[in-house]
Amino acid sequence: MQHFRLALIALALCVASTGIARERHRDAPARADSASQSERAGDYDYFLLALSWSPTYCKTHPDETEQCGRKGYGFIVHGLWPQYENGGGPQRCATDRGVDRQTADAALAFMPSRRLIHHEWGAHGSCSGLTPVKYFALIDRAFAALQTPSELKAPRRDLTMTSAQLRDAFKRANPGLDDDMMKLNCSRGDLVEVRVCLDRNLAPRTCGKRLRNACPRDDEFTIPASR
Repeated sequence: MQHFRLALIALALCVASTGIARERHRDAPARADSASQSERAGDYDYFLLALSWSPTYCKTHPDETEQCGRKGYGFIVHGLWPQYENGGGPQRCATDRGVDRQTADAALAFMPSRRLIHHEWGAHGSCSGLTPVKYFALIDRAFAALQTPSELKAPRRDLTMTSAQLRDAFKRANPGLDDDMMKLNCSRGDLVEVRVCLDRNLAPRTCGKRLRNACPRDDEFTIPASR
């Protein structure tokens, strides 16, 4: 009888351990995918340059003193994101590098938030295949190469535009830029971002799949004044 009880206990332990193993196995694909993402640093098809309209952000984040607090910014860089042709892109690739203070100080000229600088390196720059110094230098070049329409250089009053009008303004300022190379993002009737697709040499190119526009197609939206 004692041997029978021990056999039942052993069987129960075996079943329990098998169940635990199965539960862990359910997480394995996500972990494996995360590992493969980490190994894909430098392996992507193009960049997405995200330009954030700072006045819209500052309406809801007035406590962000580095970027807001009546600094008068218009467009600032949200990020330069590696993308795949079929949609999405690598994120949070494994790296032992961080953004040093000198690099962060230089990046404040186009990305005026240290918190954002460190976030963008960890989330996207780590997958660029570049060092932090070279990654932020590349962002600087990309931002400098894209001309801001004159009417959007820190306007002192709120503007209203349609998606077509905003696209046309960017195309006039940047010959060679086309509608399928830009994506617009709005929220609650305000412009949030203009996103431009760039090849690895920073030339404008057609956007890949699964990137959508989030501004009204025909109705006007507001571009808040710089403050």
